[in-house]
Amino acid sequence: MSASDVPTVNVDELQQMLNRPDPPLVLDVRELDEWQFCRIEGAKHLPMSEIQNRVRELEPARQTVVYCHHGVRSENVAEFLISRGFQRVASLAEGIDAWSSYIDPTVPRY
Repeated sequence: MSASDVPTVNVDELQQMLNRPDPPLVLDVRELDEWQFCRIEGAKHLPMSEIQNRVRELEPARQTVVYCHHGVRSENVAEFLISRGFQRVASLAEGIDAWSSYIDPTVPRY
C-alpha cells in the first residue's frame, strides 16, 4: 500500500462524523509547536515522530481520522496504522488548513 491508497475524508465528512453518537478518534500527528498554535477541538495529539513508540495508546478497532497541516503526514501515519492492523483509519484531506478554511474559521491558519 502507498500513501495514495489510504482512505481519505474531507472536512465536511469529518464534521458530520463528529456529530454522530459514536464519533471517531481524531488524531493530530503534527509536532508540539503546531498543536499548541491550533487544533481541532477534542483531538488527541500524538506526533508523527512518536507514533511507532506510542501506537499501543490507540485502539485498532476504533474509527480514527488522522490529520496534520495539509494531509501529507496524516496519510503516512494512516498507512502505518493500516499496516499494523488498524482497519477503520482515514486521513483528513488537506488537513487542519482546510478545517480552518471551510469549517471553523476560529482555528488560526499558518
